[in-house]
Amino acid sequence: MDGAARPGATMLVRYGEIGLKGANRKAFEGALKRRLEEAAARAGAAGVTRVRLAHGRIYVDCEEADEDTRERLLAALTRTFGVVSVSPAQRVPLEWPAVVEAAEALGRRARLAGARTFKVEARRANKSFPKTSPEIARELGAALAKRLDWPVDVQRPDAVVTVEVREWIYVFAETRPGPGGLPLGTGGRGMLLLSGGIDSPVAGWLLAKRGLEPVAVHFHSPPYTGEKALEKVRDLCRVLAAWCGPVELFTVPFTEVSQQIYERAPDPLGTVLMRRFMVRIAERLADRAGAQALVTGESLGQVASQTIESIAAIADVATRPILRPLVGLDKAEIVELARRIGTYEISVRPFPDCCSVFVPRRPATRPKVEDCRRAEERLDVAALVEAAVAGAAHERLEAWPAFSARSSRTDP
Repeated sequence: MDGAARPGATMLVRYGEIGLKGANRKAFEGALKRRLEEAAARAGAAGVTRVRLAHGRIYVDCEEADEDTRERLLAALTRTFGVVSVSPAQRVPLEWPAVVEAAEALGRRARLAGARTFKVEARRANKSFPKTSPEIARELGAALAKRLDWPVDVQRPDAVVTVEVREWIYVFAETRPGPGGLPLGTGGRGMLLLSGGIDSPVAGWLLAKRGLEPVAVHFHSPPYTGEKALEKVRDLCRVLAAWCGPVELFTVPFTEVSQQIYERAPDPLGTVLMRRFMVRIAERLADRAGAQALVTGESLGQVASQTIESIAAIADVATRPILRPLVGLDKAEIVELARRIGTYEISVRPFPDCCSVFVPRRPATRPKVEDCRRAEERLDVAALVEAAVAGAAHERLEAWPAFSARSSRTDP
C-alpha cells in the first residue's frame, strides 16, 4: 500500500502533457499537486485527508467528506488547470469481494439515475493481483448483471463501471473533464489588460490554461465610465478566480490621458494612442506585480485597432512580450469560449469602457508608427504615465462561493 489511511472515497485525477515533460516532469507534477490542494481548500472541502501522487495519477482522498462536500470538491478539481479529467472513485483493498461490493453500490446509483445498460472496463497495472484485466471485466460484469438485473451492452452502454488495479483497487462509474493545459504559475505571470468586454477575459483564461498566472489591469475613466462598469470588471475577475484562485486587479485612472489625446492628437489616431498609453502603464504595473508579459484580447482584423498596422503601432512602445491568444479566432469562437468559462453574461452588461467612450469618428485602420510618435510629441507622455501609475488602486478578488461550488458537469 502507499500509505493511504484506509479504504474509502477518493478523487482519481488524470493529467496529460505534464507526462511528456521529461526531466521537468516532477516539478510540474508537484505544481499540480499544490494547485489541487489549494483548490480543495478554496472549495471548503473538509474531509480531504491527503493529496498524493503515484504512478502517473494524483489521488485526492476524501473518505471523511459528505456527499455535498465531495460534489463541491469535484467542481473545484475540474476547474484546475493541468487536470484532464477526474473520477470520483471508491478505493478498496486488493480483494475481490471488496471490488464487487463497491461496483454494486455504484451500479445501483447508476440504475437509479436511469442507466439501463452497462459494461465493465478493467486495467490491471498491479500484476500481483491474481485476475487479469479481461477476467475482471468478465466476472464483475456477470456479477453485476445477476445482482442488479442489469443488461450488459458492450457497444453503447449507458454506464461504464471501471476498475483500476494499482496499489489499491479503484472502482468508479463517472469521469468528468477538466480544462487540461499546465498548472497555473508554471508559465510565469502575465498582466492582463481587462477591458470589460467579451475578448479580454477569454484571453486571460486561455493563457492561464498554459500556466500563466493572470494579474488584471483595468483603465477607468470617470465620469465617462461609471461604478457599474468597474463592478463588471470586478465580477469578471471573480469568475476568473474560480479557475485561477484569487486574482489581483489594478484599476488605473485614465480620464486625463483620454482627454489629452482627444484634445491634442489627430482624431483618427485616438484609439491607437490610448492603447499605446495603456501598454506603457501596464508595463510599469507589471514591474510592480512581477509579470513578465502583457496579455491582450486582440483578434486580428476584428476592429480598426486590431489590424496588423495598428497592432504594430501599439507594440512599438512595449519592452516585454505582448501575448495575444485570440489573434486567430473569430468572434463566434470567442463568444463560445466566453459562455463555457462563465464570463459572457457579465461581459455583455451594457456599461461602456473608456475605449468605447472616446471612439474616433473615423479611426485609422493603417496607422504608421512614425505618425503615432509625432502625435505624442504634443503630449507630456512621461507625466501622464506617471500620474496614472501613481493613482492606480489595487485589490485582490476571490471567486463567488456559489460559482466555485457549482457543478462542473457543463464546464469545458
